Amino acid sequence: MGWHWLPSARDRAAWLMLSPVIVGLAFFAVYPSLYLLALSFTNSTLGRPFKTWTGWSNYAWLLTGGDQVFLPALVRSAAFAFVASGLELVLGVGLALLLADLRRNGRLLRATVLLPLMTPPVLVGVAWKLLLAPSGGLIDGKLQAWGLIREPISFLGQQPWASVSILVADAWQWTPFVAILAFAVFRQMPAEVLEAARLDGAGNATIFWRIELPMAAPSLTAIFLLRLIMAFKTFDLLYILTFGGPGDSTTLAGFAIWRTGLRNFDVGSAAAQTVLFALFVSVAIWPVLLLHRRVEARTK
Repeated sequence: MGWHWLPSARDRAAWLMLSPVIVGLAFFAVYPSLYLLALSFTNSTLGRPFKTWTGWSNYAWLLTGGDQVFLPALVRSAAFAFVASGLELVLGVGLALLLADLRRNGRLLRATVLLPLMTPPVLVGVAWKLLLAPSGGLIDGKLQAWGLIREPISFLGQQPWASVSILVADAWQWTPFVAILAFAVFRQMPAEVLEAARLDGAGNATIFWRIELPMAAPSLTAIFLLRLIMAFKTFDLLYILTFGGPGDSTTLAGFAIWRTGLRNFDVGSAAAQTVLFALFVSVAIWPVLLLHRRVEARTK
């Protein structure tokens, strides 16, 4: 009787080669996720994790509005992520088309475009905080010098300017990221198709809207999805520019979780917030994922 259930030498070799990946995923993904989930059902602090088992009380407290900051922060995070990602996609595509049309000094401009992306987020926040300062800030100074305003505007201390300032700083930092990805997409367009359209008398606008944009749509939706997920995790700019203020009007979910866990030392509630945030992001990006699949299917 043969031992057919035993793996072959080839299968054993394959599993042996995959074992570092499996161990890495278990150690860096599975274990932290299970640990976080377990924390969310307990009363825990930084010094004393798993003090007492509380069951669903952390989730009930959050979902019933016991924490008056977190649920509005979730909605605010979604609004910020979609607006920022959409704005950066539009600006990034425009910048990518500009880079693609340049023949001279193209490399220098591309390197210049990458500068915001290479700047650490904390330094981006510091730079914009100095630019937006009501006393001695460059923007207020220029607006007053041009006679557009009489008194300095507290861009970071009042709404809606605080939210707009975070959005502008985020767009300045991440639009080059979108532009470089979009530039690579448009550079891969088949030259013979574009040349045939030009020979038929199509202008640049017609070529873009009728040929380039439909062909690039799957890649652009993928770029939007990637940037959307990244925008949900915005923390550095918020921490430096407004610290969630004025009041809690610019507090996003990531900042609310940090404040609960590392300022109030309520690790159990912070873990529950993190789980709810992960579920919320999964639901929020699901329509975009479906859109990407539909657009991708149409172009095949």
